[in-house]
Amino acid sequence: MFKLLVIYISLLTCSPGEELYASYGHTAIRLQDTEAGINWCFNYGTFSFNASNFYWNFVKGETYYQLSVEPAEEFFADYAEEGREVYEQRLRLTDEQIVRMRDALLKNCLPENREYLYNFVFDNCATRPYCLIKEVMGEELPSSYEGWEGRTYRNFIRHYTRKNTVMDFLINMIFGYQADETMHGEQRLFLPEELMFYLSEVRLINGERLISEENIHPFAIKPVQWWENIYTYLLLAALLMVALGWLDARRGKMSVAFDIVLGVIYILLIAIVIFLTYFSIHPMVGWNWRLLVIPALWGVFRYGSYKLFTKKCKN
Repeated sequence: MFKLLVIYISLLTCSPGEELYASYGHTAIRLQDTEAGINWCFNYGTFSFNASNFYWNFVKGETYYQLSVEPAEEFFADYAEEGREVYEQRLRLTDEQIVRMRDALLKNCLPENREYLYNFVFDNCATRPYCLIKEVMGEELPSSYEGWEGRTYRNFIRHYTRKNTVMDFLINMIFGYQADETMHGEQRLFLPEELMFYLSEVRLINGERLISEENIHPFAIKPVQWWENIYTYLLLAALLMVALGWLDARRGKMSVAFDIVLGVIYILLIAIVIFLTYFSIHPMVGWNWRLLVIPALWGVFRYGSYKLFTKKCKN
């Protein structure tokens, strides 16, 4: 007698964490087999800081991630300890599709298959599960969810780095013109929250929803406090340059220490952009007009200081 499988497969979406690499959330797949007592989470976002030459490879964009498996209880406990939510969406799959998904996950866990070259935009913890779901379903997954459709990669990413924070400012400086391209359709699904809501609105060929059960909620992005805002530091830098200009005029002598410090910072920034543009495989980095912010800020206030200085000397 034919026996129905009692296996459930779900997409898990985790809210953002405190670390930069956790700012965008996370995606995993949960496999539950009630008869076999299996309750596993398959995680495509595993990496180790202790890996050989990790930081050097990270800078070059040659970081290898891997698919790992852990009990669901441990997975949920780890995220609860970090104060992060885990949202679950159960996939509406046939028995045949469930078997194909299970077998594909187990095959991908093999030592010779588990590693892959991570790419933040095109191949990551969110795109891998989505591609696997499409492969198992054997059909396109059109969704009525619009989300960030037609918006740029830059705006999309800055939303999660918390716009106008210091880290957002630095990341925004190294993104080139490619980041200003608009996203359409599946191009948006490299970030977990967008994938979660996209799949929630998918309708299959037979008219049914892809998701049979779900518990989802928009990510809560913490507001930016004044001490985190880059404009606070830019204002302080401008006031410092004004004060230096006033002191130079009072002393009758031009100081260059601050100019040297600012110049070194700018040279280092340019060096990083050059390296990432020509010697790494990181996507979307390169030259953009935002790199002129620092010299423009310096030029405006230094010119004012110079005029003040020369006026004082004439008097």
